[in-house]
Amino acid sequence: MTTAVETRHPVDQRLPAGRLAVLGLQHVLVMYAGCVAVPLIVGGALKLDGGTIAILVNADLFVAGIVTVIQSLGIGRILGVRLPVVAGATFTALTPMILIGATYGMPAVYGAILASGVFGLLIAKPFAKIIHLFPPLVTGTVITVIGLSLIDAGAGLIAGNDDTAPGYGQLSHLALAGAIILLIVLINRFAGGFLASLSVLIGLLAGIAAAALMGLVDFAGVGDAAWFGLAKPFYFGAPEFQAAAIVSMCIVMLVIYVESTADMIAVGEAVGKRPSENDIARGLAADGLSGILAGTFNSFLDTAFAQNVGLVQVTRVRSRFVVTAAGAILILLGLIPKLGSVIAAIPGPVIGAAALVMFATVTAVGIRSLRKVAFEGTNNLLIVAVSLGLGMIPVVAPNFYARMPDELQIIFGSSITTTVIVVFLLNLLFNGVGGHAAEPAAEAADDAPPVGTEEADAGSTGVEKGGVEGAGVEGAVGGEAVGGEADAEGAGVREADEPAKPV
Repeated sequence: MTTAVETRHPVDQRLPAGRLAVLGLQHVLVMYAGCVAVPLIVGGALKLDGGTIAILVNADLFVAGIVTVIQSLGIGRILGVRLPVVAGATFTALTPMILIGATYGMPAVYGAILASGVFGLLIAKPFAKIIHLFPPLVTGTVITVIGLSLIDAGAGLIAGNDDTAPGYGQLSHLALAGAIILLIVLINRFAGGFLASLSVLIGLLAGIAAAALMGLVDFAGVGDAAWFGLAKPFYFGAPEFQAAAIVSMCIVMLVIYVESTADMIAVGEAVGKRPSENDIARGLAADGLSGILAGTFNSFLDTAFAQNVGLVQVTRVRSRFVVTAAGAILILLGLIPKLGSVIAAIPGPVIGAAALVMFATVTAVGIRSLRKVAFEGTNNLLIVAVSLGLGMIPVVAPNFYARMPDELQIIFGSSITTTVIVVFLLNLLFNGVGGHAAEPAAEAADDAPPVGTEEADAGSTGVEKGGVEGAGVEGAVGGEAVGGEADAEGAGVREADEPAKPV
């Protein structure tokens, strides 16, 4: 006799509470380092005090948890893809946020984020219909520049941002960062499966321990922090709406939508339930909602985290309620200010070393996406060259646009927004609205690995649907590790009654 439970798709099956908690925690551990890196880097770059950075960390986890729950459970026909998708703060918004904050202040940052959230909600449905306008040529170029533009921030955390300061580039700081990077490399080389996916988090924990022995860790503010509390809405005051800042952040939202679409398609194939156009639109709308929540609670724009897509591929646990549990855990962590204070106390060289690995891997992911592009007999090489050249100007020559009005500096002073504008327009110019800058047929057949193989890792899911290469920026964190062999020893925690077979 067939019961209703037995006929449910594995994505919709509810697991026992204990197993949900363990599997949900596993998802949180995989994405945690990448998620908290964003507030730490923004806070450090804008010279915010430790207490303020702690507030950003808690808000970041809180909003990420809410969006994760919405993505997994859904809200009517409006929000949520209803797949095991974990949301977290995106690296894509880092440079624009820092630039806006340095020019206009934090109220303008959150005003722009709020506006981009409204923009995201409005365009979610139409965007799901035009995703073909963002082929691997566009996404690969943008992701490459995102990684390259952020390496400077990672190096600044390690050595310092003022090269005239007496403590700039201390050998002890460089040695500490080098040891952390080496540890991350060794874990990925000699460990496998789930443990390797935690390499960045393990590197952070080991780095904190070493930094404490070196006297670099100051937990003085932790004792004053409360055990429970919610960040005050609009902590920095009433949001301010600067036109240039809003334009810049709306462009970031478009990039986020491309990332999330690729990751939703990837997780859909991993669990055997490919999302429809309406599903994707609801998932994108949840990302848009993250902008409204972030602008209210002092957090950051969220996107689907690709390393968690890789974890789904490795463990073969397909229930979306596992991710609901992960979201609940993130919400609880966001309600513990003392935890935010501990994270805010992480020394610059420690978070900088982990960030350097993550950001450099973002660049590699972008390059990997570009392998799908046909360069022979096309103008695609010129498109990439011009886009990279113009996009990197703000990084290598920060004062290049100094004589421009502030409004234009916010847009063109960001390597990410510049690259998006240039590569998108050049692709339309040379390849047309219907041009996908497609890969050669033979090469595509050889290079595209099936989901669940070693090559279909979290950093590059090997999915190319509707013109989107599955190479989300956030997949860079532990990407290669998560995509390892899904064997019994290295796969982490599996659902007990779910067979370990390709999905």
